[in-house]
Order: sequence, then structure tokens, then C-alpha cells
Amino acid sequence: FKAIAYNKQKKKCIPKVFGYPLSIFFIVVNEFCERFSYYGMRAVLVLYFKYFLLWDDDLATSIYHTFVALCYLTPILGAIVADSWLGKFKTIIYLSIVYAIGQVAMAVSAIHDITDTDRDGKPDNMTFHVALSMVGLLLIALGTGGIKPCVAAFGGDQFSDSQDKQRRTFFSVFYLCINGGSLLSTIITPIIRAQECGIHSKQSCYSLAFGVPAALMVVALLVFIVGSGMYYKAEPQGNIMLDVCKCIWFAIRNRYRHRSKQYPKRTHWMDWAEEKYDKLLIAQIKMVLKVLFLYIPLPMFWTLFDQKGSRWTLQATTMDGDFGALVIQPDQMQTVNPILILTLVPIMDSLVYPLIKKCGLNFTPLKRMTVGMFMASIAFVCAALVQIEIDKTLPVFPSAAQSQLKLLNMGNNPITVQLPGNETTELPGTMVCISSTIFFFFFAFCKLGLFVNGMNMMVNVTTPSVNFGLTEPFYYSNYSLIKKWKCCHFYVLVKKKKKQSCWLGHTFTTTELCFFIYSFQCLKSITVVQDIKPNTASMALQIPQYFFITLGEVMFSVTGLEFSYSQAPSNMKAVLQAGWLFTVAVGNFIVLIVAELAKLPKQWTEYVLFASLLVAVCFIFSGMAYFYTYIDPTEIEAQFKKKDDEDDDDDDQKSKPQKAEMEMVKRGSVNENDINQDGAGRERKVMRE
Repeated sequence: FKAIAYNKQKKKCIPKVFGYPLSIFFIVVNEFCERFSYYGMRAVLVLYFKYFLLWDDDLATSIYHTFVALCYLTPILGAIVADSWLGKFKTIIYLSIVYAIGQVAMAVSAIHDITDTDRDGKPDNMTFHVALSMVGLLLIALGTGGIKPCVAAFGGDQFSDSQDKQRRTFFSVFYLCINGGSLLSTIITPIIRAQECGIHSKQSCYSLAFGVPAALMVVALLVFIVGSGMYYKAEPQGNIMLDVCKCIWFAIRNRYRHRSKQYPKRTHWMDWAEEKYDKLLIAQIKMVLKVLFLYIPLPMFWTLFDQKGSRWTLQATTMDGDFGALVIQPDQMQTVNPILILTLVPIMDSLVYPLIKKCGLNFTPLKRMTVGMFMASIAFVCAALVQIEIDKTLPVFPSAAQSQLKLLNMGNNPITVQLPGNETTELPGTMVCISSTIFFFFFAFCKLGLFVNGMNMMVNVTTPSVNFGLTEPFYYSNYSLIKKWKCCHFYVLVKKKKKQSCWLGHTFTTTELCFFIYSFQCLKSITVVQDIKPNTASMALQIPQYFFITLGEVMFSVTGLEFSYSQAPSNMKAVLQAGWLFTVAVGNFIVLIVAELAKLPKQWTEYVLFASLLVAVCFIFSGMAYFYTYIDPTEIEAQFKKKDDEDDDDDDQKSKPQKAEMEMVKRGSVNENDINQDGAGRERKVMRE
């Protein structure tokens, strides 16, 4: 009681502004900067894997989802450390330092000039960049996951019991900062990534795209430290998750020891923990286990949902982001999700759900979650249809077992080509012929440009964004980065008989790998031969799939947390939060397994596979929900407490005669030496009774 009174007195001493503890302003700013840091880094991560580390789509997707899974596993560790050892304040400080170091490591790993010894714009020691980035991601996962369960709870600790209204307002602002940081970062960091930076050569600026989130994380840490003297810092009180795990483990062991038929069965397997643990705790664990059982099918939803940042972003790289005055980067399409969340949540709560209720439909939380999963499956059907449209504009590239040779006739006259194992082919002048089974050319991101000089003299090629420099006769220039992301590979063939200066102007509007061959007479005519047609599928086609996945998130995630909290005892909220985060981690591991093992030939078939799996899970979950009985944990707890009080009263009534006899014995005795042997025997008899 003294400790409780002391803590209340400490909370009263916290400086207040407009009735709110001044300390929460530092916590809110810290959360905004941290969420900006996390989502900003994550927005460009899969493109960094593919276009900087040069991983294929499957490997990039696998590592991305492994990282996300770790980010949702480490909160369990952070909660245990904070509640049982360091306390929330120290846990946030220490893990934020780890977090910031990880972000800095990611920024450094994206500096190509560190290992670019030949200064051609490509890292020469990719192992260094891969190793450093993996260390950075591991530290980030430990940091962001470790502080996730601590910051919001630490903010709630700053309020006294009489500040319920202010506490609710704080949590509203707190989650607004989460969405605000997420939205701004997914807009800003892709723009930064699209810029060119470098010391010796210019490349996509992944280093700065990771550097800005790193700087924001350092700011978040400093802001949190500045408010240190104003915080109320509760001492660690022990972690309920550890108690739950110990109780469950004891029940399992005790049941195994008494597995023989000679021992009577008990109503529930958790009842085997009654020899050591309180009945109220056992009843609370039973309630939690009922909810956790419903969590079993839930990972499949997160399997689909978290592919916004991987497969869907990679899909956007093969689409046209030109909206006229606005050019959308592939990784900026993720901003549609937070925008729709801020729009759909109030609409669903204030309009859709009340309307359904007025129609007389019993739209229970579990039914909402089922519909939410179905919406997510529809989103992936939309993604499959979009992918089919994209595939119509994509060239047919050789498979892993094939290779490709492109022959370019730079002369005016046609030539005949005979390759071993292939038919004779006539190659017209200034045209391209495609054959197979000789060489394989891997072309990187469509920001690279290449010029071929078809003249017998030096040519100086310049574009608005890059100077290709002098190109030798009948030779090609180096690959160079084109400023507009939508431009791609192209060849320019220049034919001139007289030495003269002239300008070549042309607007490239393609969005994927393509080849252009130019022959022109100065300022008179330009001839363009297009070998691979540009992608014309607009990124706007992704909006329906983002709408359905966000609608599914609102109905599934928001409702799921609400349902879980309503069905769990007051002291078991952390256990359900840990279980919920665990389903997210498992869902991301499922993506990893499918990406590495399925190896489907067409991407749209993978989308259909995921949609089909989630539909199957919908039926399973709806069956489980049908047999679930809603409970009132508060009422059940009250019944156990009432029963315990009655048992205590009975014990008091039984102990009164014993206490009276004890008092009589004590009054008749002077001291220990005055008690004779018979009296001592009688006293021992009373004590035994």
C-alpha cells in the first residue's frame, strides 16, 4: 500500500500542460519519428534487394518477409525484458540505440562507392553490402519489435487514475502519429530513392533513402532522452506471459505423470495445474486459450496482407506510373493503404456497421473477420487480373535453362546469319534479330541507358540527365542512369557521311526493358525501330486490389483486436497481444515458404494460389466461429472471487474456536518454564488441531 501511495504521489508531481502530463509530448514525437523511420526504410527495402543487391524476385520477397516476421516475433521478447528485468524506460532506451545502429548500417550498406573500385557505378564486393545490410536488418528487427509493446504502455503509465479521459485522448493521438508517420514516410522515401547520388558515379539513392529514416530514429531517441526527467518510471512487476507459460507447462507435465487410467479424469486438461496454481488463474488461462485456438487460421490473412510491400511493389515496377503532372514511384503505391485506412475506419464504424445492425443482421465480430479475409482474397484475384494485363505487354524472356543472343546489323545492307543448330536468318540493315542458346544478357532496372555508335567517327551523346561522353566508332557507351525512372534500355544508331554537328531529340515513354535503334539525317528525319514494346498498364489498375485489402484489414484486424480484448481477462491482454503478433510473424513465414518452394511459372498463378488458400481458410474459420460461445470475462472472474471470499469466510468461522482455545491456554501460562510436561502436551495437541 505504501508503494501504491508513493507511485500516485510521483504521478501528481509530473508537470502538466492543459491537463496532460508534459512527458507524453516527448513520447508522441518519439513514436512519430520511429514509425517514419521503420515504414520509410521498409517502403524501399524490396527494391533495394532487387536492384542494388541484384537478387531475383523470389529471394527479395523471401528476405523481406523474413525481416517482417522477425519484427513481429521480437515484441514478445521486449515485453518480457521490460516487465521482468529492465522496466519500460530502460528497455526503450537500450533497444532504440540498437535500432538506430541498425538503420545506420542499412544506410552505409547502400553506398555503392565504398566497394566500387573501378568506378563503373556497380559495387565490386557485393558480399560486404549483403552482410552489412543483413546485420542492419537484424538489429532493426530487434529494436523495432522490442520497443513495440513498451512505448504505448509507457505513455499510459504517465496518467493518474483520475485522468481516464486524457489517457483515451493520448492513445487516439498516439495511433494517429503511427498512421501519420507511415503515410509521410511511404511518400517521401521513394522520392528520395528515385534521385541520383554518389561520389564517383550516380546511382539510385538508396543510401539517402535509408539515411533519412536513420536520422529520424536518432531524433526519436534524443527526444525520448530529453524528457527523461519528467517521466513516471514504474518498476518491473513481472510478466504475466511467463506465469501463463509456467502454469500451462505444469499442467501438461502433471497430466503426463497421471496418464494412467487409475487416476480420474478432469473436466479440462488445465485443471491438472490446480495442485500448484490458483483456480482463478487457471480459469483465466482457459478463457485465453479459447481465443488463441481461434487464432490458428489467422496467419493466412497476414500472408496476403503483407505482400503489399513485396510482390505488389515488384508488380508496380512493371507498370506505368505516369499520371500526367504526377509520376508515381513503384514503392509509393503503398501509400494508398494508410490513406484508405484513415478513410474507411470512420465510414465503417459510423455508417456501414450501424446500417447492417438496423437491417436486423447479427454481424458479430467473428463474422466481420470472416468477411475481412474474404475481401483480402478478392484483392489477390484483382492482383492476378492486373498481372495478366501486365504480361500482355512484357517480352518473352529466356527461362533459367535458356539464354539469349541479340544480333544487330549496323550496316545499310542485309546480311545472312547462320548459327549452329539454328536456321539461316537474314538480318536487314539497322534491325535486330533474336536467337537463343548462345549468350544470356541480364538487364537491370530500367533506369539504365546504353548508346551504340554506328559511325566511323567519335560521337558525343548527351541527354538532359546524363552525359554519356565520347563513344568510339562502332562501339557502345557505358550503361548510365537515366533520371526519369520510366526510361529504359535503348540503342541509338547514328549514320552520317559528313562531319557535322546536330541534335537528336526524342521522348521515351516506355516503362520496361526496350530497345530503340535510331538512324537519322541531321535535323531532317528520325527513324525509330522498337524491338520490345513498352508497358502500358497503368499503376491505377492496382487501386482496386489496395481497396479490397484495406477493407479486409479494417474488418479483420481492427475487429480482431476488439474481439480479443473483449474475450480476455483484464490481466491477460498482453498474452493475447503476443498471440496476435505471432500470427503476423507466421503469416510472413508462409510467404517465405511459398516463394521458395512453389516456383510457379507465372506470377498471376501465385496470386490465385494465395487467394484460394485464404478462401479455404475462410470456411474453416467460419466453422470454428459458429461453435464459439461468447463470454463475459469480468463476470466469470467475479464469480471466482466471490467463491474465494465465501471460502475465506468459512475458514474464518472454523478457525474461531481454535483461536479461543489458544487464547485460554496462553492466559493460563506465565512463561515457558512454568509449563509442566502435561501442559506442554495439551498445548501441542491444540496446535496440531
